Amino acid sequence: MTLSDRAYAAHERLVSPGRPAAALWRLLAGLVLIAAVALGLSAAFNAALAVLAPASWHLAMASDGGMGTAPGPMLVLLGSFGFVAIGVLVAAHLVQLRPPLGLIGPLPLAVVQFWRVLRMLLILGAVLLVLPPYDMGAALSPNLPPATWALLLPLSLGAVLIQAGTEELLFRGYIQQALAARFSSPLVWMVLPSALFALGHYLPAEAGQNALPIALWSGIFGVLMADLTARAGTLGPAIAVHLVNNVSALLIVSLPDTLSGLSLFTVPYSMSDAEALRGWLAIDFATMFVCWLAARLALRR
Repeated sequence: MTLSDRAYAAHERLVSPGRPAAALWRLLAGLVLIAAVALGLSAAFNAALAVLAPASWHLAMASDGGMGTAPGPMLVLLGSFGFVAIGVLVAAHLVQLRPPLGLIGPLPLAVVQFWRVLRMLLILGAVLLVLPPYDMGAALSPNLPPATWALLLPLSLGAVLIQAGTEELLFRGYIQQALAARFSSPLVWMVLPSALFALGHYLPAEAGQNALPIALWSGIFGVLMADLTARAGTLGPAIAVHLVNNVSALLIVSLPDTLSGLSLFTVPYSMSDAEALRGWLAIDFATMFVCWLAARLALRR
């Protein structure tokens, strides 16, 4: 048994249910089914809104342009990831021929691991708050009024949990586990889903020169979440890390030009501002590794 085999022994409880139907065509067919279910549910939801929502809602959605810069459209955008989650569960059952919730792992263990990692990251966040640097190089701009932000916070947290949990369910759940059922090498089942995850975050139109560094950050994040999932044998730790990362980036301090509708503050520069953003991308890289190490430490307790 190799070192990676020992480190990732818990991964087997996620992977083994998919081995009887591990053909690659099933993975590809499942991805097509996921897209069809998600698009179909989204179309039905939008059709219902067209009939039931008031005119003010349609005006807000039209003025937002799908960028998530207002609270209502941002909640809808994040919540719509739930349609993808439903597609993943349907594909796991119909195409991979496995219990859909098995993608998460044993639920009691997943919840315990989620809370262990979440607590560790909250402690880490408190420590980082008292350490330099003490700002982001420029004064933050107020976004939502604090009272409005606090009133929306329960909905906002739920929406971010749906979004982060769905991405983990798709990439570290469905895709990673299907590949691991077919290929034993971590170079396949860790790297390929992470490359797809990075591709989904490659936005040259919005990020300009920052598009490649942001995609690289996302790809490395995917590899680290794949490692946590394989070590833990559940999606709980990866969901916790992803949740904390996205709460920080979407609900506390966000970029002003996109996905800022639920944040308390925005930074005074855009996603495409190479000089201003790249310095903080380096800090984000370091923070990502520290969070990964903290999650691993939490799992050893």
